[in-house]
Amino acid sequence: MKPFTYERATSPAAAADAAGAQRHTRFIAGGTNLLDLMKLGIETPDHLVDINRLDLAGIEDTADGGLRIGALVRNSDLAADARVRERYPVLASALLAGASGQLRNKATTGGNLVQRTRCYYFYDTAMPCNKREPGSGCAAIGGYNRIHAIVGTSEACIATHPSDMAVAMRVLDAVIHTISAQGESRDIPIGDFYTLPGDTPHIENVLQEGELITHVTLPPAPTGRQLYRKVRDRASYAFALVSIAAIVDVDDSGLASARVAFGGVAHRPWRDDAWEASARGTGTDETALRALAEKALPDAHGHGSNDFKVPLVRRTLGAVLVEASGRTAA
Repeated sequence: MKPFTYERATSPAAAADAAGAQRHTRFIAGGTNLLDLMKLGIETPDHLVDINRLDLAGIEDTADGGLRIGALVRNSDLAADARVRERYPVLASALLAGASGQLRNKATTGGNLVQRTRCYYFYDTAMPCNKREPGSGCAAIGGYNRIHAIVGTSEACIATHPSDMAVAMRVLDAVIHTISAQGESRDIPIGDFYTLPGDTPHIENVLQEGELITHVTLPPAPTGRQLYRKVRDRASYAFALVSIAAIVDVDDSGLASARVAFGGVAHRPWRDDAWEASARGTGTDETALRALAEKALPDAHGHGSNDFKVPLVRRTLGAVLVEASGRTAA
């Protein structure tokens, strides 16, 4: 591991200032992703700013009936919070589907949002990877790409974002709040937080140098039934091949609304606004719902080893829609 310097921050503003004062600085909290990457020589920060002692580990109700979640709230504590279980069950389910209990006890809300891809080639420093070393190429394109993206890709990168929590927060329209090295605050809708790979896959979100996530807010709980379904190679401690966070509201005319975020399919948690608009008014019989699911992600395409993801994500969505409408999925 490359040598680095270390300090403990005393406030969010001091943490952002310390990170902004020195190039190639990283914040560390749970460290469940960063430390692994440092050991492999993928992340090589010159300086670490420890934020564990900051007062960012609270969960509070907001005046409008939403929820304020501190950046240092551990994944286990967030999943166990009674308000999350009652008002945002899709988030609790997504958190419990992620990693192991031991990792959830360490992993934080802020860290989960900015964790990096689990692409095989990103982790293998002997292979070219534009995300790890810009301009070196993408070994996943034309290689073994079973876990890789089917939408939002580019000729430079087909990696996926690994977070379960972020998929649920995307369907809930969470807002990410930050403080910069200059002391300025930003409120970033999660739909604007992640970037697509384009020609710069090493840039994964809109955070600036030294900008620190302080908390996340959720709007008031939406109407409708919330579900999270994750398809993976084994029942625990595995990243999603595809996942779906859904909020489905049914009235006398059929689907009043269907909000869906997809995981395991893109560089960021994915929403299909056009599909969601077309879903309104669809009948709730199983045939109609499964036909609706077949129209999702019309631009999706595989890259060889992951061709199976295209039908898999639509069949999974169909099962989720059937279950969320009050029926039993086959």
